[in-house]
Amino acid sequence: MSERRVLTAAAIDVAAVVAFVVIGRRSHDEGGSVVGEALKVAAPFLIALAVGWVVARAWRSPMAPVPTGIVIWLTTVVLGLLLRRFAFDGGTALPFIIVASLFTLLFLVGWRVVAEWRESRVSHTA
Repeated sequence: MSERRVLTAAAIDVAAVVAFVVIGRRSHDEGGSVVGEALKVAAPFLIALAVGWVVARAWRSPMAPVPTGIVIWLTTVVLGLLLRRFAFDGGTALPFIIVASLFTLLFLVGWRVVAEWRESRVSHTA
C-alpha cells in the first residue's frame, strides 16, 4: 500500500471526526473558545480513532470499507464515547450516542464505500 494512500485515508478520517465535532458544536450554539472547546470534544474520538487504526491495522488496506472502515468506526464510537464519559467528563446522553454513531458510520465508512466504488468503476473502464 502506498504511503500516500495511508496518509490520505488518515487525513480523511481525522477530518471526519473534526467535522462531527464542529457541526455538533455549531448546531448547539456552544460558546467558549472555538478551537479549545472543539479540541476538548474531539480529543476522546481522535484518541479512539488512532486506536481504531491500530486495531484494524489500517495501513495495510486503508481504503477498504470492510473490514478496515467498520473496525475503525466501531472502535472510534465505542472507545470515544467511553473516553468522553469517563476520562473527559463529557455527556453521553442517548441522542448524542445515536448521532455520534450514525455520523461517524457515514463519514468513516461511507467515504471508503465511495472510494471503493470509484476505483472499481475506473478499473472496469480501463
